[in-house]
Parts: sequence; structure tokens; C-alpha cells
Amino acid sequence: MDKNKSIDGLVSRRAKTATVKKVPAKKPTSKRPLKTSKTKVIKPTKTVSPNANLSEKIKAVTPKEPNTTPDVTPVLSPKTDSEITADFLKPTQVFDFDEQSGELQASQVAPDEKPVKKLKKPKKEKKPVSKKRKIITSILLVIVLILIGGVTGLVLWGNDIIAKITGGQGNVLDLIKFVEPTYERLKTDENGRTNILAFGTSGYNMEGDEGNGTHDGAQLTDSIMVISFNQDTSDMAMLSLPRDLKASPTCTATGKINEVYWCNGGGGDADTETEAAAAQALMDEVGDILGIDFQYFAHLNWGSLIQIVDTLGGIDITLDEGIYDYNWTGAVFEPGVTYTINGEQALGLARARHGTTGGDFSRGASQQKILVGIKQKITEKDLSLNDLLSLAGTFGENLRTNFSLEEMKSLAHYSYDFDFDSMRQISLYPDYMTTGNINGISYVIPRGGAGYYTSIQEFVAKMLNNDPRIYEEASILVLNATDTVGLANDQKLSLEEAGFINITTDNAPEGEYPEEYALYVLDNTTKGTQKMLEEQFSTTAKSYEELPDTIARDYNFVIILGGQQKDNQE
Repeated sequence: MDKNKSIDGLVSRRAKTATVKKVPAKKPTSKRPLKTSKTKVIKPTKTVSPNANLSEKIKAVTPKEPNTTPDVTPVLSPKTDSEITADFLKPTQVFDFDEQSGELQASQVAPDEKPVKKLKKPKKEKKPVSKKRKIITSILLVIVLILIGGVTGLVLWGNDIIAKITGGQGNVLDLIKFVEPTYERLKTDENGRTNILAFGTSGYNMEGDEGNGTHDGAQLTDSIMVISFNQDTSDMAMLSLPRDLKASPTCTATGKINEVYWCNGGGGDADTETEAAAAQALMDEVGDILGIDFQYFAHLNWGSLIQIVDTLGGIDITLDEGIYDYNWTGAVFEPGVTYTINGEQALGLARARHGTTGGDFSRGASQQKILVGIKQKITEKDLSLNDLLSLAGTFGENLRTNFSLEEMKSLAHYSYDFDFDSMRQISLYPDYMTTGNINGISYVIPRGGAGYYTSIQEFVAKMLNNDPRIYEEASILVLNATDTVGLANDQKLSLEEAGFINITTDNAPEGEYPEEYALYVLDNTTKGTQKMLEEQFSTTAKSYEELPDTIARDYNFVIILGGQQKDNQE
């Protein structure tokens, strides 16, 4: 029987009619289970020296500690990158904190109570403290120590970090609000989504220095990434644009999108106002191409990856495609294998576009994986006070954004509810973009031709929709296993009224189907739609392994309307 043809209109075996149970759709929520894969650990072997500049700033209050910075194994050319690492990426050494005796539990003391001094006695059962609370408490403790001790140098250092990141929109004293945290809503577009343009330049600091000089193109944005999320549903999506995308005319004859920020004054020596204007120009250009509005930007120096990843003790990444860049960055990764990588290996992966199937598109996908790995490690790792201050210093020197301090706290708060394993990575290649040659220059252009973005904008609008039934496009087969005429077609109409799409109807093969509604899921790629179908029918989806062998498996879901409906209507 043709699975796409409904025969519900034929004469019934018992010539019966039935009404269809309609259950109103509920608000979708979706979380994808963690993927499992084999793990391959790359052990670091190279040692990075301490950061003398930052240490001297807090020398007066910093106890001497042994160097515990993790070793790293270089991925890039030893001839050049070892010199770069030695000159510019030295980890920060700051005062340590005895976690064994303190455990940073200050946030559990009420504001009007005095903390009780701990005695060495058997530990009692305590309410578990979330990792988010531990991080917040750690930062709060640093602030309290600074304020009580009156250490002006550290206060100024903290103010400088916050001012650099937020463009002067906060200071150390504002962080005291973490005692009783309140979180304001982040700005959104007309669809209720928050869109961030994250772009990266390639120098080892914000000025673009590499080795003993500044390399050409240090302020070209060779990484352009869109991060879009819904604060209410925690749905999150990311997509990358290639650096060679043909853009509106720029200040050069080339006219590629990676020049827009630099052409509008962005650079390592730009003041805050000029840098914000340059970032806005890039947001406008990317917004015009994709058809979306941006509320925020984040400019990251990709060279800082070495210190960030090493401070975290490495990150775990699993790539969807293999990378075999033997001659340029030395990044070699098999698909589907989980690797634990150090800082230099992360930087090599972030830069690798040779030895891949998609070139710059593959590099963009790798950079997304690295950011996810960093976020997961920060969430999972019990960071020491040393780690927290080192990360704060690194981000302070290598991150610029238009988030206010209050908005940064809100972003951190919301990010703990995001399931990064279910984050959607959207690709424009090869369906919507391709490569081409214009006047002897190689570009990435839309499939419809340079400047024609309509199909790209329609695709992005669908993928950034808040309804998973729209962006997942799951296919549903509804089978009538009763003697009631038209039951599957009636159920199809009910589902379409509830907002489901791509529905096919048919009669079930001969067999026993005792359940009123039996829902089967045939793959693991449409979690949002699965959740909504489970709510629609007040049931839990069964795996494809439980589906009878006689039923087609060319769909995402199969719904069997079974014998109990027949019995209920006799």
C-alpha cells in the first residue's frame, strides 16, 4: 500500500464513525540528552610561564604559590608559536584560597547574621550548592576581602577589567548586588529572541600583536558568529558567516565582510566610542544579509583561547566532520571522537580551514564547538579562586562588548538554563552559499548570486522561529488501526489545527493494536516536536525498536490509533 495515500474514505469494515480526541497543545519545552562518544585525551606537555605584569599589580597582597599552570602541547608550528606563547600568553598568578577549609559557603549566611567560625569536626549533611552559586560566592568573597582590606590596587584592577569588558558600564562595587541577585530581561527583537553578534580577531592581544610585531590583517574579523536564544524557552541557535562573503562596498577594493569592522575604525588602539561604532557597522551589515536585528555584540581575541582553555585544564570537543590540517595549524581530528584539548590545540582548531570539506564553513563550525566546550567546562569545573581571577583578567584584556554589567549578570543567569547539547548549529553551506570568482578575487556568495539574500533570509527566519514544529519540520505518519472510517484523517485535521505540519495518513497493517494512542519516535533530531506530541496525546513516545516491523520507517514519528477507540465507541 502507498504510505502517502489515505484510504480512510473507503467503506468501513463495520461502517462506523467516530469522534477524535483533541488535546490542546501546550507550551513546548525541549532538552536533548547528552551525547555519548568515545573519548581520546591529548595530554599537555608544554609549560607556560607566569604573567609578571598582572602579578606585580597585586604583589603586596599576593602570597607566593608554586606555579600550577597546566602544561600545554603545541599544535601550531614550534618555530613561531612557542615564541608567541612565551611573549604574550602567560597565565596570571594571584593569591590562592584554601578550599579544603573554606569551601566558599559565605552566600548561605543571611545578610543580618554573623557567620559562625568553622571548627574541625565531622561534616554534617548540607544542602547541595549549585556550581553557579559557588562561582557567584567566590566572586563575592573576593570583593569582600578587597573592601575590608582596603586594597586600593585590587579595586582599581577590578574596575579596569569591568570597564574594558562593558565599555565603562560598571565597576567592582556593582558586583555586590550578587548578594541578593536580581536579573533584568535582556533586550529582544520583535520575535522575542536575543541576538548577539560574536566576532573575533586573530591577534594574541586586542592590538593584534604576534611575536615581536603586529601582523597584517590582525583587526580583520575572520570569525563572525550569530548567537540567538529565547530567554523563556531556553532555545538556542548558532550560525557562522564565512570571512570571504561578498559584502557591501568597504574601504578597500576587495569588499569582503571581514573588512567592515576594521574599515569603520575598529582596532586595538580604538577608543570605546569608535569601537562600538565599528561593531555597530558590522551588526548592520550582517543583519541586512540575514534579515535579523542584533541587540548585542561581543568582540573576542581568539589568541586568548590559549590562556582561557589552559586555566580550565582543557576542554572536551567532538566534531561532526574530520579535520586534517597537517601543514598549516597541525589540527588533526577524527569525526565523532571526543578529544580533551589544551589551549594551543584549541587555537589551532579555531584557525583550521585547510584539510576540511567546508573550508571557512568548517572553521566556523569548529569555533562554535570550542565556545560550547568552554561554557560546559566552566559550568562543570569547581573553579578555584585562582582560576576565577585568572579568567577575569584574561577576559578583561581580550573581550569587548556592549553588555552592561547588569545584562552580563542576566546573561550568565540565563545561560545556566540552556541545554548546550540541544543547541542548534545552523549551516548555510552548501544549500544557500557557494564560492565564486569576481574580477579575479575569490568570494563566498549566495546561491542566487552576489547580493541576493532572499532565500538566506527566509531560511534563517524559519530556523530562528520559536516553534520547534517550524524549524524541525518533522514528518508524522498517522495510522488508523480501527474499523472506524476516517479516523486518521480526522486526527490529521486535529493535529494541523494544533500547529503540526507534514502529516501523512494511512490504514495500519493487519495486527493487534490495543492502545488508544501509540506514539513512536524514529530518530533523535526532533526533540521539540516530540515533546509537543507527547503533550498533545498525554503519552510518552516509544522507541523505533518497539514499532512493528510491518510499518514504514520513513518518518520522524508514527502515531497508531488503536483498538481502545473502537471499543469506546461500540
